Amino acid sequence: VQLQASGGGLAQAGGSLRLSCEASGRTFSSHVIGWFRQAPGKERDFVAAIRRGSGATYYAASVKGRFTVSRDNAKNTVYLQMNNLKPEDTAVYYCALANGLSYDPRDFRSWGQGTQVTVSS
Repeated sequence: VQLQASGGGLAQAGGSLRLSCEASGRTFSSHVIGWFRQAPGKERDFVAAIRRGSGATYYAASVKGRFTVSRDNAKNTVYLQMNNLKPEDTAVYYCALANGLSYDPRDFRSWGQGTQVTVSS
């Protein structure tokens, strides 16, 4: 399975962006798709995740209430709707796949190229 994130760009503080993560290849209901972000000089941090089967969602405390992760299994695509963006959300955003729920990027695979999100104040 290969994943590709897209949809990043430049937004003003308080604005919105929607990221997409398209999977090529077969995914299973047990899979979890996670979103992570990495700012320059910092570690890659968990943002949100969704179970492909049940649709259960999980969020980092820093984005809960502002970001929403969703999926369209027919399109094999996961979305990250980001509202009320803040300058500290600026980072490269990645999606990846895991066999089960985890918040540790080391448990994820099939990392694609990330997409840059820049939020200006």
